[in-house]
Amino acid sequence: MLDFNFYNPTHVVFGKDRLAELNDLVPQGAKVLLTYGGGSIKKFGTLDKVHAALAGHEVHEFGGIEPNPKLSTCIEAAELIKAKQIDFILALGGGSVIDATKYISIAAKYDGDDYASLIKHGFTPVPVSEAIPFGTVLTLPATGSEMNAFSVISDDTGKYGVYSPLFYPKFSILDPTLTFTLPTTQVANGIVDTFIHVVEQYLTFPVDARFQDRTAEGIFQTLIEIGEKTVENPEDYDTRANFMWCATMALNSLIGSGVPQDWSTHMIGHEITDKFGIDHGRTLAVVLPSLLRERKDKKEAKLVQFAERVWGITEGSNDEKIEAAIQKTEAFFHSLGVPTKISDYDIKKEELGDIVKQLEAHGMTALSESGDLTLDIVEKILNDAY
Repeated sequence: MLDFNFYNPTHVVFGKDRLAELNDLVPQGAKVLLTYGGGSIKKFGTLDKVHAALAGHEVHEFGGIEPNPKLSTCIEAAELIKAKQIDFILALGGGSVIDATKYISIAAKYDGDDYASLIKHGFTPVPVSEAIPFGTVLTLPATGSEMNAFSVISDDTGKYGVYSPLFYPKFSILDPTLTFTLPTTQVANGIVDTFIHVVEQYLTFPVDARFQDRTAEGIFQTLIEIGEKTVENPEDYDTRANFMWCATMALNSLIGSGVPQDWSTHMIGHEITDKFGIDHGRTLAVVLPSLLRERKDKKEAKLVQFAERVWGITEGSNDEKIEAAIQKTEAFFHSLGVPTKISDYDIKKEELGDIVKQLEAHGMTALSESGDLTLDIVEKILNDAY
């Protein structure tokens, strides 16, 4: 097992009807800014419930955060916080709203005017020392942003991963009933996103991290068991609760501690979303199968383990097990209504080169757990995925 530090201070409040506890979770006397995206938070009554729970606080609102949150929108919210002297932010929504809120929390304490510089440090911590404290009310499981220190923000040059230890929410309310009204497409995308979060911390090379491996395999198997069920039966509390907790545990550093990680699928997927506007989870589903086939020699031991332990494939050669596991993964995505070919979208094959150019422009020229996934290999993966 590799050396690691593990730190996660987020207080998780999980279960039905927990919004009433907001008054105790938010600091007494704090001026609160509610951040959210579109109209669903109002349409289904969640916003009203939050206001009722925070009746003793001065509350302001900032809506309209995009599915891929824009830097300009975040700056607008940060300026509002400065003007209103806000003490606490409460994010109501899924990963995009929470990601935006994380950036807003540091931008609101930033004295400079080069806001764009704060999103361009990759996995190196943003050089800031203060942030407005914030909590979350999760309404769309997928990104794990409710219990981690990562954010993804877009500007006119692309999508950027941003990291800071200040990005851990003070608390996150996870009430599965708040997800019952989600469109099936969003739920399916979230399941795929969660599944591939686990893939990218698991399908690398063995380091004898037995707890991490077994925990990751448990998340895989749970998602496979409940995926179709929670898409088809949105008000089945138990399946939705299991999905919600899997999404959180997939990316809160637990299974990623002490193991090599490969975020190539996400890096390529981000560029596809940025270029063509395809939902994040769906870009991952088109990249992953081809990437695994292309990299099977590098990932052979873990792919065989994946085949045997997750999919129960015990017959055949290693190559046959690996191919069968990839096919079963594709079939799982299809069972959720998620395509696994780029040609399923309105993208021309000759446009794939633009993705490679964007990766190069963003310095993503040596991806994978071993840093040897070069742009020529990315080009082959994309063409095979078409």
